[in-house]
Amino acid sequence: MNSSVPSAPHRPRLLVLHGGALPPGHARVDGDPRLDGVDYATAEELPAKLPGARALLVWDLFTEALASAWSGADSLEWVHAATAGVDNLMFPGLVDSGVVVTNSRGIFDEHIAEYVLGQVIAFAKDFHRSWDLQREHRWEHRETERVAGSRALVVGTGPIGRHIARKLSAVGMEVRASGSRAREGDPDFGAVVESSLAESGADGGPTLSRELPRADYVVIAAPLTDATRDLVDRRFLELMKPSARLLNVARGPIVVESDLAAALDAGVIAGAALDVFRREPLKAVSPLWGLPGSVVSPHMSGDVVGWRDDLMDLFLDNLDRYLDGRELLNVVDKGRGYVPG
Repeated sequence: MNSSVPSAPHRPRLLVLHGGALPPGHARVDGDPRLDGVDYATAEELPAKLPGARALLVWDLFTEALASAWSGADSLEWVHAATAGVDNLMFPGLVDSGVVVTNSRGIFDEHIAEYVLGQVIAFAKDFHRSWDLQREHRWEHRETERVAGSRALVVGTGPIGRHIARKLSAVGMEVRASGSRAREGDPDFGAVVESSLAESGADGGPTLSRELPRADYVVIAAPLTDATRDLVDRRFLELMKPSARLLNVARGPIVVESDLAAALDAGVIAGAALDVFRREPLKAVSPLWGLPGSVVSPHMSGDVVGWRDDLMDLFLDNLDRYLDGRELLNVVDKGRGYVPG
């Protein structure tokens, strides 16, 4: 079962899984007469509080606590994630159940696209070197690269990838993409190749092996699935131009970090802007902090002022829909691990 309209019981109980900080505006649901109460639980408290809950808001953004507590989900029918990616929720028990999963698709699209554009400009105009020289009070004239006319390859054709493509196209970049299938005539990407390193795709169409050697910037914006895990490995990086940069705003496990560190150290690629990592926070001993061309940010590409309020507004909209028996927004296809379309 993967219905987008779970049948809300009379006055269901809502449970909010949080990491210590409650959602902003949570008082808007605390006294809602349509609910049979609202409980709040940390990961440690979840096993005791999950039984009897019909709806669950996962506000602890990247927690895997629900998988551990799943045996207690005796009444659960709807889980809403305060994230766009739901890889932490795609464990067999939930995937195989009739529980509907929704996510926060649409909240971060524009913000992440702005982050990517900023990193592209910073690389092209050598801002990082300028900041270093300023701290040293050194005047060192240099020539920089053009942004207009350069080529970007966006791995992932979802809404975040599309917003990135529009931003980069607006400054004169040529944008292509890779997705689950190859096609021509896409309104944002033009040509889309299959996200595979094979010489040709499943239907004989072009793959990443054609586009990677042409791209000046490769932007990872795909959901973490079995197909994308470890996609960016040594072979992927060796197909890139030595002058190219990698940007990852998706999920850390899409990139084999040891292969990336080796590629940066050996000059296989010119740089990488990384906002996500396999384990977060990134350990201080990681070589990614200090390798040539490496730019590290702490999983903040989509986090602009007010983002938590936007997440809560979206959840409250979906809560109203759930309680009224209307179709929910952003229903995840649990077989794919993301919202299709």
